[in-house]
Amino acid sequence: MKVLQNRKKSNYLTWSLLLIISLFFACEQNNKQNGVMESQKEGTVLPFEEPASSSITGKTLADSKHQWRQAENHLPAEAPNIVIFMTDDAGFANPSAFGGPIHMPTMERLAGTGISYNAFHTTAMCSPTRASLLTGRNHHRVATGQIAELASDWDGYLGKIPKSTATVAQVLSYYGYNTAAFGKWHNTPITDITKLGPFDRYPTGIGFDYFYGFLAGETSQYEPRLFENTNPIEPPHDPNYHLTEDMTTKAIEWIRTNNTITPEKPFFVYFTPGAVHGPHQIFKEWADKYDGKFDEGWEALRTMTFEKQKKMGWIPEDAKLNPLAKGMQKWDDVPQSQREFQSRLMEIYAGFLEHTDTQYGKIVDELEQQGLLENTLIIYINSDNGPSAEGMNGTISELLAQNAMPSTVEQQIEVLNRDYGGMDALGGPQLDIMYHHGWAYAGASPFQGTKLVAAHLGGTRTPMVISWPKKIKHDGKVRSQFHHVNDIASTIYDILDITPPKVVNGVEQQPLDGTSMVYTFDNADAKTTKGAQYFEILGSRGVYHDGWFAGTFGPKMPWSTDPTGVINWEPEKEVWELYNLTGDYAQAENLADKNPEKLEELKVVFDKEATDNLVYPIGASFYTAFYSPSELPSSSLTEWSFYEGQGRIPEAMAPKFVSGRSTLAVIDAEINNNSEGVLFALGGISSGFTVYIDKGFLKVEYNAMTLNRYKISSTTTIPTGKVKIEVETKYDSKERMAPAIVTLKVNGEQVGQGRIERSVPAIHTASETFDIGVDLGSPVSLDYYNRTPFRFNGEIEKINIKYIDE
Repeated sequence: MKVLQNRKKSNYLTWSLLLIISLFFACEQNNKQNGVMESQKEGTVLPFEEPASSSITGKTLADSKHQWRQAENHLPAEAPNIVIFMTDDAGFANPSAFGGPIHMPTMERLAGTGISYNAFHTTAMCSPTRASLLTGRNHHRVATGQIAELASDWDGYLGKIPKSTATVAQVLSYYGYNTAAFGKWHNTPITDITKLGPFDRYPTGIGFDYFYGFLAGETSQYEPRLFENTNPIEPPHDPNYHLTEDMTTKAIEWIRTNNTITPEKPFFVYFTPGAVHGPHQIFKEWADKYDGKFDEGWEALRTMTFEKQKKMGWIPEDAKLNPLAKGMQKWDDVPQSQREFQSRLMEIYAGFLEHTDTQYGKIVDELEQQGLLENTLIIYINSDNGPSAEGMNGTISELLAQNAMPSTVEQQIEVLNRDYGGMDALGGPQLDIMYHHGWAYAGASPFQGTKLVAAHLGGTRTPMVISWPKKIKHDGKVRSQFHHVNDIASTIYDILDITPPKVVNGVEQQPLDGTSMVYTFDNADAKTTKGAQYFEILGSRGVYHDGWFAGTFGPKMPWSTDPTGVINWEPEKEVWELYNLTGDYAQAENLADKNPEKLEELKVVFDKEATDNLVYPIGASFYTAFYSPSELPSSSLTEWSFYEGQGRIPEAMAPKFVSGRSTLAVIDAEINNNSEGVLFALGGISSGFTVYIDKGFLKVEYNAMTLNRYKISSTTTIPTGKVKIEVETKYDSKERMAPAIVTLKVNGEQVGQGRIERSVPAIHTASETFDIGVDLGSPVSLDYYNRTPFRFNGEIEKINIKYIDE
């Protein structure tokens, strides 16, 4: 009886509680609907919610008439489709549309029907520009003062776009757009790029319905480390494959699907390939188009381009051509034995850039064929920063520079001829090439600076074209208003009459930093409305205000591996320069000595902008790279257990086979008479570490940035059955590029030993991965290049890798 009474009481309490909860949610739903409607009127809260009411008449289903509820439209009538093209490392002076030497038919076509800007700016580095473009905020405000691989624990350098700065893709998606991103992303924390995620800072986590491309800062055009949405995928090992073409095909397929299934919905396509960032890789026939066109050298090219820019009216008649930077190699000083090599590197870059622009043209053609071009807003940003001088003196292995590993051009050419068959290998899949810094400087004509220089316009200024046939009429006039990549989001919102949301997904939003450019569409001569705009990358910094620009170069020259400037850097003692851009388009006349008062005034403006935008402390971008490498974003583990089938683990989250990190790898496997293939591999064709079995022999190769390949093999074939393989890599010291001894053991007995004379100090590649039982992507070793991915056909029970002598 007591139990029954308790049960009755329990049921009574349960039903009472359910009734209270139901009444609460009914009231909450009513309040929520009222609140959402009010917020929609104000344009302050996202996401929007579907209407929760419909019209029903009649008491039974048979006699009722039901009117289906309709989603409210938040966009103006005939809202345009939006396509953004942005090339990587393309520079200011290369497009044929504006006096450059490289044929870019799509830019010419859009410039001929739209409007063009000659005073548009980016940050001086790739991922900061992308973060700024997508959010409409300054790059430090969105924690992207440095690339994610070199992030540090200061607010402006965290490498994680905050939830309080929603992307334009998120906002457009909530307003009714279908959204897709293709190409290079480079705004996901490096430690998140595993199968475990988290995925909230992948493209599909911050506003894009679909993503096809790569998450790293660069990748091979032939064997890219691809993702579709959040899923790693493998491209075909096909000699006719090229990443930019693949992405173009996928973009066209997506546009077609959108127009077939939801033709009533506009779309937003963000198409930003890795081209023409290093490695410079393109089919030979594209490079051959430029055969012999650069034989006079980079200074002659710079002068020729400058003259064409003036002749076309792209730059003012009174603009001055800045000379090569102090210390740069002149063409006359390049030995005759090296000139063919240097010219070919530029020919490949030119072919690569033309090829990229041609892919954009395929997308434009598709829009035209579907009848969508008339009402599509196309924003073509020629470059995400200035042309890159990181190829130093011309290289067949671009990350030599990032690792600050010295080499000579003679060494590069010797390895090219000995191991790769000579010049025809340049631009192909086996080499990660980049051109000489002189070509980059030519690509910045008439300005000073290159990529990574935020104090000079050569690092930040790029041509931009906007085409929207339905609304923007071509008038042949150049727009010279000073604008920045953070203005793109504001411009899109202005066009769509969207008030930037104050709250998104429950998170209060930071204000936009950008200024709409719509006022320039119909008035080429309108006065600039942009206020103060600061610039800072790697300590190079400056500020624009009311036609004036002040800046200081910073401690590092992008075309030099010498770290002395960074090590001995005293920011407070740096000398600032001053320019009046109103009468000095090319930033050629330093007025600091003539007008010290104006210089001090602008330094105060910079300090305010830097404080507001989380730029301080100056030098935070060097912290993990130079001052405390142990704090680089990476795995904190010192020991790992791996199993067969695991792969696509980013280098940052895997054991490091770099200078001073001695390792012991223990492999439990079952070997038969025909066993062959990779046991584990880190990296790719340009650099890496691989352990494999071939014809019964246990082999190790340490590929040190292409120039040095150290191969160690067992002296005899290894036994079959269950075996325990040990690979010990023991460094002489923890110094940069320290030598190491590699010892091979099978079932406790030494079977081989060899020496690495020069190790890689920091990273092997930008996007290649750590893989078990296979070498995905490009192969570390040329010895199994034609058998890629050289999957192991025995059985791997377990692989344990740990650091020793830590």
